[in-house]
Amino acid sequence: MEIDIINKSFEKLKEYCEKSAFEGYDPYDGLNSEILSNFIFFKKSHFFRLCWIQLFKKLPINFRNIALIKKDINPKAMGIFLSAYCEIYKNNKSDDTLNKVNFFIEKIYLLKNKNYSGACWGYNFDWQSRAFFQPKNTPNIVTSSFIANSLLDAYNITGDNKLLDVARSTCDFIIKDLNINEDKYGNKAFSYSPLDKSIVYNASLLGARLLSRVYSITQENILYDFSKSAVDYCCNMQNKNGSWTYGKLPFHQWIDNFHTGYNLECISDYTNYTQDNSVSKNLSNGFDYYINTFFLKDGKCKYYSNKIYPIDIHAPAQLIITLNKLKKLDAYKDTVDNVIKWTIKNMQSKKGFFYYQVNKIITNKIPYMRWSQAWMLYSLSIYFNHLNKT
Repeated sequence: MEIDIINKSFEKLKEYCEKSAFEGYDPYDGLNSEILSNFIFFKKSHFFRLCWIQLFKKLPINFRNIALIKKDINPKAMGIFLSAYCEIYKNNKSDDTLNKVNFFIEKIYLLKNKNYSGACWGYNFDWQSRAFFQPKNTPNIVTSSFIANSLLDAYNITGDNKLLDVARSTCDFIIKDLNINEDKYGNKAFSYSPLDKSIVYNASLLGARLLSRVYSITQENILYDFSKSAVDYCCNMQNKNGSWTYGKLPFHQWIDNFHTGYNLECISDYTNYTQDNSVSKNLSNGFDYYINTFFLKDGKCKYYSNKIYPIDIHAPAQLIITLNKLKKLDAYKDTVDNVIKWTIKNMQSKKGFFYYQVNKIITNKIPYMRWSQAWMLYSLSIYFNHLNKT
């Protein structure tokens, strides 16, 4: 795929995000509706909260203005954008890019939850899932690990020790504040947040990846021990065909594209940061399943293992990130080029933003800032850097 095509797509997306001041809507922000403040009973209902969020998540028409839901800054988006601009800085060491890096760092510091053992972050909305309810700003392992990793990306560029210190303190949040589930071998997995005990494999692996990355710098055994334990726990839960279900709960038994990609990049990073190759077979089997299951020859990316639709923008974004982590971008260049070509053609608007999902009949074109734009900017920045290197 010619570099000017991806460069044009990348620049259009970057311009859109910057003009939007990185503020936007989110698929799960339905409970931010000011209308709900007049209906406290419904807002407190588990069933109503779940239905309300799913309504806004699935509707292809954006009714958020009518529901009085405002565009906002999402903490996780700030972390992903920070990682993206760190990638951009590698090829464009300009003052403007460095200013953007510092902008995201300051936003991240301001959004930090200070009520736990270490630096941690949550979402800017109340969130009801089938497993639990998370009030606005409740810290969770996914958001916190992505943000802490982005701070380490910035640390690699700036050498600012405060960035390392904050990321290290996030390890304390993971180890001390999250609930622990042990398997029969004594391996430990982390809960999603301090308020629940559910085990989601990609979430626990994201926490393990952060612990191993900080360990590679500080050489603290406690970080290695917890990281290895969580990786071993999740690898023991891998299916024989190389796949993982989303989690342990009965209603978490689906197998999907981008969460599988999370699992793979985290295990790969863990092995690189710790030099522990004991799970290399798990990584190899998992990758074979991932690359052979979710990507079609015409460039479409399946969401679930057993069906194509909806085609979610997160899947093509994660493909590039995963292949880059596993050092397989060159080996699967044709697959990546087909996916990028299809995605740009079918999921990028003339304004530069990427659509949320393509369904069999209707395309959801709502421009979600965290879910779509942040991930695609990060993904394209990685691939654009890779093209420049080769």
